[in-house]
Amino acid sequence: MKEHDTALHLSRRQFLAGTVVTTAAGLSRPAADAAQEAERDGADSVDASWFDKPMRWAQLTLVENDPGRYDPQFWLDYFKRLHADAACLSAGGCVAYYPTRIPLHHRSAWMGEGDPFGQLLAGCRQLGMVVIARTDPHAVHQDVYDAHPDWIAVDAEGRKRQHWASPDMWVTCALGPYTFERMTEVHEEIVSRYRVDGIFSNRWSGSGMCYCEHCQRNFKAETDLDLPRTADPQDPARRAYIVWRQERLFELWRVWDAAIRRQNPGARFIANAGGGALSSLDMKTLGELAPTLFADRQARQGLAAPWANGKAAKEYRATLGQKATAGIFSVGVEEPYRWKDSVQSEAEIRIWVAEGTANGTRPWFTKFGGTLYDRRWLDPVADIYQWHHRHERYLRNEASLARVALVYSQQTGTFYGGERAREKVEDHILGFYHALVEARVPFEMVHDRLLDAAHLEPYKLLILPNIAALSDAQCQQLRAFAARGGSVIATFETSLYDEWGVRRPDFGLGDLFGARWKKGPEGPQQNSYLNVEAGRPAPAHPVLARLEHAGRIINGVWWIDVTRLDDTLDPPLTLVPSYPDLPMEKVFPRVPHTDVPALVLRDRGAARVAYFPWDVDRTFWEVMCVDHGRLLRNVVDWATNEEPPVTVSGSGLLDVTIWRQRDSLTVHLVNLTNPMTMKGPYRELIPLGSQRVRVRLPEGTRAKRVHLLVGGGAPDVEASDGFLELDVPSILDHEVVAIDL
Repeated sequence: MKEHDTALHLSRRQFLAGTVVTTAAGLSRPAADAAQEAERDGADSVDASWFDKPMRWAQLTLVENDPGRYDPQFWLDYFKRLHADAACLSAGGCVAYYPTRIPLHHRSAWMGEGDPFGQLLAGCRQLGMVVIARTDPHAVHQDVYDAHPDWIAVDAEGRKRQHWASPDMWVTCALGPYTFERMTEVHEEIVSRYRVDGIFSNRWSGSGMCYCEHCQRNFKAETDLDLPRTADPQDPARRAYIVWRQERLFELWRVWDAAIRRQNPGARFIANAGGGALSSLDMKTLGELAPTLFADRQARQGLAAPWANGKAAKEYRATLGQKATAGIFSVGVEEPYRWKDSVQSEAEIRIWVAEGTANGTRPWFTKFGGTLYDRRWLDPVADIYQWHHRHERYLRNEASLARVALVYSQQTGTFYGGERAREKVEDHILGFYHALVEARVPFEMVHDRLLDAAHLEPYKLLILPNIAALSDAQCQQLRAFAARGGSVIATFETSLYDEWGVRRPDFGLGDLFGARWKKGPEGPQQNSYLNVEAGRPAPAHPVLARLEHAGRIINGVWWIDVTRLDDTLDPPLTLVPSYPDLPMEKVFPRVPHTDVPALVLRDRGAARVAYFPWDVDRTFWEVMCVDHGRLLRNVVDWATNEEPPVTVSGSGLLDVTIWRQRDSLTVHLVNLTNPMTMKGPYRELIPLGSQRVRVRLPEGTRAKRVHLLVGGGAPDVEASDGFLELDVPSILDHEVVAIDL
């Protein structure tokens, strides 16, 4: 093995183990050692109490001409009105809002001899607020370019990158000396002068791939390879670059964090980073590094559903556990045309924040620009925050009581999905996610690098929505989960590839699924169906509930032909192969019945396993077929095989979550029943009628009091055998059933 192959192999092994200690070229060994030493020392001495303290965040992102024009006292009064207990304030980076002494650190041309950042900071401190400083290192002015052209990002053609939106500025390289050296000085200056509680850095991880001299030299030194010219994750250089870039950014995180803590041991660097399967930075490592994180999903765009904000909350919690996470929401429109001074409708703001709150994030509003053009958002946000403040003790969640978990996999997104990751990976997740919301199933999300027994202990059922790329070790963890009595549902190409996206000859989990790969995937299929095998034998299998009389239902778009193992149950669904859809006279099945399984089931007592050899979840997301939604609901019910912690009966679309606090239990009901649910923004909130709620109390507890936190009052409650039942008369956007224990 060549030397560079050995280095790359170690990087891969460390990356997968989540134990990377980075020393990439460009940071001296003494600097790396100092960063790690400060991290170790700080772990013992830091008073970390503030990380869990804030419940309501306020962010004011100043524009350069705000100083002297906007009214800082207005904002301080507004923070007080909100009962906001933490603030994120613009400090430095591309524009400094304080009298910096660092050469080429561009001061706002409008601030004169003032100190806008220091003024806002002092006001927030008088209100008793936690304060973190916002920096943005992604762009610099012409004088920086002139003095340090090597700090500027370079495109694949060797051209220095002008800023795409502000052509008088230049895009910086995130992996070179500008961030590692100059921005370290900026962060040290801010923390030493103002004793802020942390630094929050926006757009810190780069603006696309950079081919500058530093990136070329450092990548070559680390891997003995040239920077890739392809996005194919199976190209050796691209694969090495993906790992190297992550290590480099985590190294930068540690350098900044160490520098900050040298100035204030209680302060930390908190990156604007993280997300789901399509996120480029490993969430497991983020969860280990960060004392808290902020989910930057400011509003929906395009065809995003409002539950997307709750999904972000679950993705972050999958690796942060019960560390505090705030959900950043914008009062403005987040479409790609960047209307930054716009304002959302009140209904849209309310439903977006309700989804975050119900799923465990703490609200964080962000406003771009201190000068107000449209004031319509001020009262709605104040109402939300004031309600949140009144009921704070019921919103300090200690644990989700969900028993179902949906797995997401960044390695599948990166190495299997590649440039088509949204279609091949995320759409499967979105489809199953929506099916669970429709079914009113409380559920969490699990990161595929945290499949150990401790992380999976709370769950009865794991769902693998086309988790195609799994290592042998991860497959063994899933087998062990099933051996402990856990149930599994998997779809399509799950485990057909290893962790690097390399195709296996058979499923890594074929022995668990009860199926072996024969051929495929094949598609896209036109005019294909599934026979509903109801009454053969009688009665119909539970997964066919309310489908018994369908005869057949539509198939998916992509199909894998599999062979069942001997101990699997007779398939409740079988394939009707594609047949012509034109001319109309030719639309009839050539093969009306086969024994080709469309759903493979195994019943091992406590553990139940279901495998779909087709893209049921992705097709459901694309066409929203009612039969597919019903089928997914039925399979979840069958595989879980226990009474859920909460059931909610009634009409409409509700997102249901259930939480335990220190002395209470809460059930959140978010009303998504609206014609604008699948294409926002909401025009109005439409009340939902009466809902019957059945809640299982934690073992060894009893209910002292039951009340509604939004509608108010105490409903009539029926109690029996550890369960409570009650009616919620109406839900506008969000209701919370609070049970004091």
